[in-house]
Amino acid sequence: MIATLTGEIKSISLDRAIIEVGGVGLSVNLTQNAATHLNLGTIVTFHTSLVVREESLTLYGFLTAESKQLFEQVQTVSGIGPKVALAILGSLSPDELAAAIATENIAAIERVPGIGRKGAQRLILELKGKLSDLSQGSRVTNHQPAWREQLTNALISLGFTPKDSDRAITTIVNELQADGIEPADLELSEMLKKALQSGGRK
Repeated sequence: MIATLTGEIKSISLDRAIIEVGGVGLSVNLTQNAATHLNLGTIVTFHTSLVVREESLTLYGFLTAESKQLFEQVQTVSGIGPKVALAILGSLSPDELAAAIATENIAAIERVPGIGRKGAQRLILELKGKLSDLSQGSRVTNHQPAWREQLTNALISLGFTPKDSDRAITTIVNELQADGIEPADLELSEMLKKALQSGGRK
């Protein structure tokens, strides 16, 4: 496995760059955002992921180890291959994706080309709670909106378990977003009333 490459940038296009390593020019697929951070003639280190297919070997390069790890992690979701994984990283930063999954923000994820609503739902279902493995430990928890954290604490104080409170909040968030209402726009007391009415406790 080729984990990193360090060399001189010889060519840059929208979605790839050629990096010369030991006299060999290697083509590396990139997000457009990563490509804009490169300059011809500079020495760069890419964190790389090698995708092996019967007919090809394709290198995907990232400027941070965190982005590479996320690229590989989203491919564990059924139906997501390297091209869609790269599109996800091109549209959402690791922070933004972790926040979208933690808050079940389907709308943010389905804007990624090639994902769609079902893909976004599958991504949330299969990755929720797993992105905390990224370098900054409790990343997902830290990205909960303040209203959700306050509502969770209120429900727990009323006898809900953390799992029950999460289920109740997810239910009302989905209902509100279906009606075009942002949860953050409602009073906490109103959200609490809706959560209690949702019957989230099992």
